[in-house]
Amino acid sequence: MLEDRKMKTQSQVSSIFDIAKDTVLFLVLSFYYILESLFWTLVPNAFRPMKSLKGDIVLVTGGGGGVGRRLAIRLARLGAKVVIWDVNEDALNKTCSAVRDEGYEAKSYVVDLADRAAVYKSAQKVKREVGKVDVLINNAGVVFGETLLELNDAAIERTYKVNILSHYWTVKAFLPDMIENGKGHIVTVGSVAGLLGTYRCTDYSATKFATVGFHESLFTELRAHGHSSIYATLVCPYYINTGMFDGVTPRLMPMLEPDYVAETMIDSIRKNEVNCIMPGSVRYLLPLKCLLPAKMCWDLMHRVMKGPQSMMELKKKPQAI
Repeated sequence: MLEDRKMKTQSQVSSIFDIAKDTVLFLVLSFYYILESLFWTLVPNAFRPMKSLKGDIVLVTGGGGGVGRRLAIRLARLGAKVVIWDVNEDALNKTCSAVRDEGYEAKSYVVDLADRAAVYKSAQKVKREVGKVDVLINNAGVVFGETLLELNDAAIERTYKVNILSHYWTVKAFLPDMIENGKGHIVTVGSVAGLLGTYRCTDYSATKFATVGFHESLFTELRAHGHSSIYATLVCPYYINTGMFDGVTPRLMPMLEPDYVAETMIDSIRKNEVNCIMPGSVRYLLPLKCLLPAKMCWDLMHRVMKGPQSMMELKKKPQAI
């Protein structure tokens, strides 16, 4: 009996010691991480190490237009072998033409990301015809711009299939090859609407919140299993002037331009950043929703930022059938 108590006491003391040791180590490392982050934040990109994408096979979903098209062009300029997926064949052809006009080549595939079987089939085709994907950019997204009671069921389901479920299928298709090769990069394009609920976006915001959880969990799995050479970057931009949010007139900050977003995304990928929020000032405002009283947050959103009012002008998109 006494021996059992002694063993339990020793075990408890050992546990407390381990917690204290790990906590001290965490605090020391935290000090280093903060200094490192401040240092790299202040150093211009021209003076910091940026990984090369030359020769890498980079797949961009939703590359038919908007930010996706700009990504394809810039990636080609960096010497990457660009693969573009989109559901719109005409848009794909325009992107490929734009890339060729720059003197480069890109491989395109018509893929409906809402169709899981089509995603897996196209992934195998890419591996046969181009090679194993080194960088996967899950950029595709849809929005219908209706309130919950105006959304039909098919539109809700399509939003989920394209905006988040497709990420599961693409990552499952290409991640095993990255693990086998010992290198890779997965880019999850979320949205500021995935960090802050947005009017007329119960479907869109919910799926973008899901992309944040997907990214964070995936990042945890990669690190826990020792795959530190496979990077994961979450991109959360503010409204982008691509036509997706046509009609919206933000009060405090103008819409982001697609060229700026594409350039910032690629810089973030080349720096192996975990999070990329655009514009950077937004990251300092987001904690307020947890720190301030709920009524105060609503008043800030409704009275000062006029978020709901600006979204009321969003031009509705044809709903799924």
